[in-house]
Amino acid sequence: MRLYLTALNPTDAVLEGFLPAAASLGLSATVLTDRPAEWPAGVPVARCAVRDAAAVVAATAPTRPVALVSNSDHLQEATAIAARKLGLPGKDPDAARLCKDKAAARRAIAAAGLDLVRTVTVDPGAAPQVPDGMFPAVVKPREGVASEDAYLVIDHAELVARIAEIRGRRPEVALVVEEYLPGELRTFETLGDGTALASLGGWRTGLGPPPTFTEESLAWSPPAEQESTQLRARLDALGVGFGACHTEYVIADGRVRLIEVNYRLIGDRMDLILSELLGVPLFEHVIRLHLGEPLAALDLPATVDRYAQVEYVCAERSGRLVAAPGRLDTVHCDVRLGCHPLREVGRTAEHTGTNRDYLAVLHGIGPDEGMVRQSLAAFRGDLQWTIVE
Repeated sequence: MRLYLTALNPTDAVLEGFLPAAASLGLSATVLTDRPAEWPAGVPVARCAVRDAAAVVAATAPTRPVALVSNSDHLQEATAIAARKLGLPGKDPDAARLCKDKAAARRAIAAAGLDLVRTVTVDPGAAPQVPDGMFPAVVKPREGVASEDAYLVIDHAELVARIAEIRGRRPEVALVVEEYLPGELRTFETLGDGTALASLGGWRTGLGPPPTFTEESLAWSPPAEQESTQLRARLDALGVGFGACHTEYVIADGRVRLIEVNYRLIGDRMDLILSELLGVPLFEHVIRLHLGEPLAALDLPATVDRYAQVEYVCAERSGRLVAAPGRLDTVHCDVRLGCHPLREVGRTAEHTGTNRDYLAVLHGIGPDEGMVRQSLAAFRGDLQWTIVE
């Protein structure tokens, strides 16, 4: 039985998550990618124009696959269309498209009467037509990921300058400008089988200083029941309900306000950490849903009696990383601690003010918040990263 995974670049989610999970389930797995040379030796890859649903169907149909999965923001719609054409369980292509298109997602939520966030689309080459009453605002790519090219702007002059800056790097990109939604950033992690939806919990996210939106830390903080109810209504309005979904939101006056919906697992190794925290084979669960198994068949915990804290080590300037810790796993005072490098020693990179600046991810999982925070602080204090310009 063959499983296909559509992907662009090699990611830890595929290499350490989905491929081992497929093997555990007795499945032969192949990664479809348009960049096969970038993948490590030994990974079963096949060249395919993975942004094209017809190409994905042509590459997979002869082997009669049992499942087709993607964890890439860029490939959800094409993968969903291909799965439907192959007669395989999968996401609703319209829902995948809505989640990727931030302006379309805002319109769908507003049409359902759930929330209205003032949003203006700026097409490539067009001047922004944004009323003064919308500021402060956020400008970002309409189909962007990883906080890349997302900026807080306080007035029209700053908006024009940021758009010019973004277009200098990516002249073809469509942008959205939307009102800034203040509040503590949180996440909502779910799994669904197309009928039922289960909450896995959520995180409280610590951001770096504006005008960028770099995620610097995450603390385990499942949403309250009232928040969960509101979040589910918004996901319903988008048609989200199959496989994994990662939703970002804030709370204002007791009301959920969505930041964005990423129709895949939480990223930047948080998916692997979440699996460890929950004590479940999360990637196997996602594959089993794509095999057509019902959500009720998965062994999901009703509650989580542990706490987790995650911290990203971020480069503070451009330059070459000349010294850094390797991968570390240890236990201190019943807290499991880990350090996983995200940038190899010797690599030179520009400072971006986004998640692309991550040097490493540190995490601690233990019985209570105080113990985890204390152990993680001591763990980080013994580690050092050196960048030279």
